[in-house]
Amino acid sequence: MINPLSTLAQRLGVTVHVSPLRFRLERLMRENHSPGAQCLEDWLLDVANARGARFVTRWPPASPDFMPPPPAALSNEDLVVAICQPQNLDRPQLLRAAAQLISMQTVNAEILLSTARRERAELVLAELARQALHVAPEHPVWRALNGALANVFAPRDPILHWTRLAVPIPDERGCNAKTWKLVS
Repeated sequence: MINPLSTLAQRLGVTVHVSPLRFRLERLMRENHSPGAQCLEDWLLDVANARGARFVTRWPPASPDFMPPPPAALSNEDLVVAICQPQNLDRPQLLRAAAQLISMQTVNAEILLSTARRERAELVLAELARQALHVAPEHPVWRALNGALANVFAPRDPILHWTRLAVPIPDERGCNAKTWKLVS
């Protein structure tokens, strides 16, 4: 069982840095308040949901009146990296929203990589790429990320198992998974 107050960095045994992106996110969270969001991670999920990544939602859900920051203030690349930062609370479900945004191809791989390196989120992003390629080895964004982050060490245990990034496609009888498809 994961302690609700522990961070992803604690689980992975890595250190975190003082993040300029995190300061900007806290300001944006104050400016674009989402009722019911108790912490930055809740707010990030609300923004991801508003941008189309709805496979994972929080309870209680964001208010229908919630207006996320525009992409000019917070790009999808920044949003994905913000979700993948190791200093976040250890909420594996949150990583599914980041993976869905990538699978939807709403991000530019080069910008995402640059931002991830600046914010030291490569470990999480590299592991998500490795897991996503189990399902869709030809996905262009995941392949680009995996290729660029191939030298990033893999954690002893997956941060998130590949089945959490995909949905099963049943066989003719509708009971067994014939194949899997990335959630997008």
